[in-house]
Amino acid sequence: MNRISPDIIWQAMTETVYMVSVSLLIGTLLGLPLALFLVLTRPNGIKENKIVYFILNSIINIIRSLPFIILLVAIVPFTRLIVGKTYGTEAAIVPLIIYIAPFIARLVETSLLEVNPGIIELAKSFGAKPLQIVRHFLIPEALASIILTLTTATIGLIGATAMAGTVGGGGIGNLAISHGYQRFNTFVIILTVVILIIIVQLIQTLGSYLAKKIRHQ
Repeated sequence: MNRISPDIIWQAMTETVYMVSVSLLIGTLLGLPLALFLVLTRPNGIKENKIVYFILNSIINIIRSLPFIILLVAIVPFTRLIVGKTYGTEAAIVPLIIYIAPFIARLVETSLLEVNPGIIELAKSFGAKPLQIVRHFLIPEALASIILTLTTATIGLIGATAMAGTVGGGGIGNLAISHGYQRFNTFVIILTVVILIIIVQLIQTLGSYLAKKIRHQ
């Protein structure tokens, strides 16, 4: 059985955590406002604006229709413009953000739309302005669902980083390809699968726990 240095495994794990963390942070900062704009400007929304809604909805649908591996290759010139190269963890973060931001926006939009319309009407009857409705009624009511949404997005990002590894993006995916598949090392392939399963299970457990705690509050 072929062995692999623990340092290489640790480096792959830290690269994956780095890519997921940065991409999730920036993707959330972009996705949440997009979701709010979609909810507010949609037909019969609090601030209905059909033009803004159509543009945002179309952009999100277009990006989400592209498989990540195709998006990764399609924006190579943009990635090179931003980070100066097309390989490595920093380069992988660019397509990861573009991939996850619309995904988060659509999931959070769904969470916000699940809020009881009666709560919104109640807020309006109190004279609450749109920003106050969003801050004090809409987001608090949807917070548990949003946490589960971000949990799903995080798990999706882990899968995307694995695909990024096939084109030199680093991380666990690159470890599986370069040290496992290309060297016919079954042990490394199984090891990467086990690592990914453990990470996903931990994230899902944490997300479910936080969502449950917020619901009880």
